[in-house]
Amino acid sequence: MSQTSTGLPSRDEIQPEYKWQIKDIYASEQLWQADFDNVKNDLSKVAKYKGILAQSIRNLIACLKLRDEINILAGKLFAYARLQRDENSANAKYQALVGKTEGLLAETSAATSFIEPEILAIPDDVLTTFRREHFLAEYSFYFDNLLRQRQHILSPVEEEILSRSAEATQAAETIFNMLAHADMKFPDITGEDGKPLALSEGRYRSLIMSPDRRVRKEAFTGLFGSYNAFRNTFAATLSGNVKKNIFYARTRKFNSTLESALSDGNIPVSVYDNLLTTVNNNLAPLHRYIDLKKKALKLDKVHMYDLYTPLAKAVKFNISYSEGLKLVRDSLAPLGPEYTGILNKGLTSGWIDVYENKGKQTGAYCWGVYGVHPFVLLNYNDRLEDVSTLAHEMGHAIHSYYSQAIQPYTTSQYTIFSAEVASTTNEILLNDFLLKTTKNTKKKLYLINQYLEMVRATVYRQTMFAEFEKSIYDKAEHGETLTADLLDELWHILNVKYYGPDMMVDSEIDIEWARIPHFYSNFYVYQYVTGYAAATALAQQILAEGDGAQERYIDFLKSGGSDYPINILKKAGVNMSKARPIELTLGRFSNMLDELEKTITNS
Repeated sequence: MSQTSTGLPSRDEIQPEYKWQIKDIYASEQLWQADFDNVKNDLSKVAKYKGILAQSIRNLIACLKLRDEINILAGKLFAYARLQRDENSANAKYQALVGKTEGLLAETSAATSFIEPEILAIPDDVLTTFRREHFLAEYSFYFDNLLRQRQHILSPVEEEILSRSAEATQAAETIFNMLAHADMKFPDITGEDGKPLALSEGRYRSLIMSPDRRVRKEAFTGLFGSYNAFRNTFAATLSGNVKKNIFYARTRKFNSTLESALSDGNIPVSVYDNLLTTVNNNLAPLHRYIDLKKKALKLDKVHMYDLYTPLAKAVKFNISYSEGLKLVRDSLAPLGPEYTGILNKGLTSGWIDVYENKGKQTGAYCWGVYGVHPFVLLNYNDRLEDVSTLAHEMGHAIHSYYSQAIQPYTTSQYTIFSAEVASTTNEILLNDFLLKTTKNTKKKLYLINQYLEMVRATVYRQTMFAEFEKSIYDKAEHGETLTADLLDELWHILNVKYYGPDMMVDSEIDIEWARIPHFYSNFYVYQYVTGYAAATALAQQILAEGDGAQERYIDFLKSGGSDYPINILKKAGVNMSKARPIELTLGRFSNMLDELEKTITNS
């Protein structure tokens, strides 16, 4: 099913085989409500443990077990509501259900907020005795990690106040999502066939790659013009979110919001700073790529709307969803029969919501639901990029599947730092497979360019995002107001620096910061870069070493959150505390750029 008509289908027009099966979480809303009531009831039971955790290991473990049971149910409740809301963001019923569940999550957080401060108040000798005399393997890493963060955990009363504030402080992100995904209206443009075409976020991803420069420009100006009309509102929502994160970081006695954001995974701030430094020291290959694009497209200047244009003209990959499934299966075969068996299960068992429809959440994501299975949202539109997205999200899905199958709940949640490794390894293996099996010169040229685009978008672009984030938090932490004008200026300057002298940085791009949902998950995007660098190293090992590297990789997926991500990756064969994996990735980018230049010269 290709989304090429002038109007998007309604949800009801999508065939059932292309929809995820929400009933796998709850077969009916009545069952959902029953578990909602169960959580409410269990919350009242938690209170009886308040003040008695230090009395016995029995009390402590019983309380932690009850909290796990509550959190598992709360996770299912939220997934059921949120996934259905994302099917159609304008659906008031599921907007309300999400709001109701967010309220419950806030209650849950508040009701259990005494637990960690109370554990930390247990005298060290008593807690050591508890851990020595009772085999608590399930909670061993939890205790180690908790004690590491002792200085940032507040008193029980303060923790409860912070927990109760969570629902209110989500307002900025909620307003952003409603404005960007439900209320935003985009103009019609004239398509390649000369007919009116409804512009949407989902369609923009195809239109910006059109061989017709007029179409690219119309889509570009139409999309960013729409965002620019609300620039002050978007500045207010982003500023509100930044202030929220600064408030929590300072309240928890961190030196900066960046340090706070990295703390959960025990990632040193130096890893973030080294990333920015390493990429900034290696901008020359990106500038060379832009220069090559200018020559190949015969342009005086490369405009921002030319950036995604494939260099291989007249090459189109119209890949149906069924063909995309086969490519993903074949390319991931080096991961072994166990992995591909789980992959096939996910592809055929209602894990995936495939096509765009009116009101559907844009982009793509994977949502793991403990005790059920992962769910994957796509907006598949028959492009090669959509196949890559499918491979990427199934990497997340199988990571979640392994982690939740092997790990107890308390260590089943892997960090974001690890998450992007699993997804990007799949993308790299897909790209390698296509490069090896494609004989057509023009298509091979396209694929080389696609690899370069992947690195540009994942390493260079996301590092630019990370640098923007660091800049706005630095300014806000020093008392500057994040106005639309300031955000536009910062974004423009970074685009000029990253893309170099051959890029015409059009004024329309200055508002692009308003479109990036990941800025509402503070200091998230840098992990796309570290994840890609780690994945590059791991994919090379898997393809070169075979079974040994494959086994280490599967062990990495099974590890979940049982250790700090840098330690887990070291066991898999990659040291992310060093700059080497990033340098390796940018070195490969430069080598592939050489090959692209040769291919263009010889074709």
